[in-house]
Amino acid sequence: MMRAELLQQLEDGAIWDMIVIGGGATGLGTAVEAASRGYRTLLLEQGDFAQGTSSRSTKLIHGGVRYLQQGNLSLVLDALRERGLLIRNAPHLVHNMSFVVPLYDWWEGPFYGIGLKMYDLLAGKLGLGPSCLLSKEETLRHIPTVEPNGLRGGVIYHDGQFDDSRLAISLALTLADLGGVALNYLAVTNIIRTDGLVSGVAALDRETDREFVIRGKVVINAAGPFIDTVRRMVDPTLKELITPSQGVHLVLDGSFLSGDSAIMVPHTDDGRVLFAVPWHGRTIVGTTDTPIPAASLEPRPLQEEIDFLLTHAGRYLNRHPERSDVLSIFAGVRPLVRADAGSDTASLSRDHTLLVESSGLVTIAGGKWTTYRKMGEDTVTAAAQIAGLEERRSHTAELRIHGWQEGVAADHPLQVYGSDAALLEQLLAENPAWREPLHPALPYCAGEVVWGTRYEQARTVEDVLARRTRALLLDARASISMAPQVAALMACELGHDQAWQEAQVAAFTELASGYLLA
Repeated sequence: MMRAELLQQLEDGAIWDMIVIGGGATGLGTAVEAASRGYRTLLLEQGDFAQGTSSRSTKLIHGGVRYLQQGNLSLVLDALRERGLLIRNAPHLVHNMSFVVPLYDWWEGPFYGIGLKMYDLLAGKLGLGPSCLLSKEETLRHIPTVEPNGLRGGVIYHDGQFDDSRLAISLALTLADLGGVALNYLAVTNIIRTDGLVSGVAALDRETDREFVIRGKVVINAAGPFIDTVRRMVDPTLKELITPSQGVHLVLDGSFLSGDSAIMVPHTDDGRVLFAVPWHGRTIVGTTDTPIPAASLEPRPLQEEIDFLLTHAGRYLNRHPERSDVLSIFAGVRPLVRADAGSDTASLSRDHTLLVESSGLVTIAGGKWTTYRKMGEDTVTAAAQIAGLEERRSHTAELRIHGWQEGVAADHPLQVYGSDAALLEQLLAENPAWREPLHPALPYCAGEVVWGTRYEQARTVEDVLARRTRALLLDARASISMAPQVAALMACELGHDQAWQEAQVAAFTELASGYLLA
């Protein structure tokens, strides 16, 4: 996936079957769906792949226990099916994880036990394992660091866990495998219309300031929280479709959640589900659901969100986390489809919405990572009709994601590369220095920077430390100390000078400071 070679494909003036705007979960899933059906597909992303919400999730591929509580069975059914398909199609990135609901009141056992049995039934043949009640002793074996005072027992059930930005990169590589083109840092600046109907886009390469006019039979708006910005390129008078909501996560040392399971708290003070999840040797605690006035690429946690997460984590962990224990804190923006005025964002549906404007612009909004494939399938089917393309059936339910490999241990340092790990090992053999760790607190080596730059379109230090590796999320301070070495390695690959390196280190240090608690 060499960016210079991909850019050349924009120069021939050919008309694309489908142009997808947005390189997050929805856009990548839609583009893979289109290319897998044989449509000539182009995806354009204004920043990096998964730079926004799609790299800032709770790292779960799940049916949604909360949606079951809300009675949204259709969403749960779709999500459970997609969970099963994704574990089958991307076993190097998605794996089964057990979750324990700790029980402190007598009524919780039968209440949550029955609910989770229904969760099992809805999953059917794609289930990951049966739920069951646990004694207090069994609960403490699974989650030894849970608060023991008043603990009566627990309920264990199964869901999926994944690495979100690594799945996004793998989808971009899958698109390339299928003959499609995905380009980051290519911002759509305008929607082109012919006789009132959308016929292409104008785009700006943010690295060179070069402008492109690109023609397409249909344009798909999958810009996540920025969907309305794209829609208003066609009609500035359109009402907003999206209500943005912010979700925040704390990252703690792995010792806060020893054992083999995650914790799920089914009802917090604001009515949300709270998770404490082991991930890459750390513990992620989240999330919040806070309405915000507008979306941004770098949302910042609010003080009340930080206090909320620390307070609730302290209720359920025997070691109460303090601000000084937080290794990183990150926030993402949910692109929730607007409901009637007065609804709180926690109650808004996570179903996706497909909209075809009078101009022919196809917009896909809402949804979540778990159902990205189904969203793409629905969107491409509608877009093909709008474009008058030959009808072709979907193949993505059986499509193996790039890097597919079974039997890789979830804690293997190169596990997220799947079958590409063998090629990465060949790269590391070229230079012994590339095997050197970038920081003693993190599992990444210098060669991974080279790999991400050569083969995964990493263009900035942030791309490498936030999304090709997960250093920024796992330990923000450590990632800052790694930035100069990463910049030097990237400069060698990309042909940049010392001034570029210094600018990159300064930009990343400023960005990463927002992931630290004072």
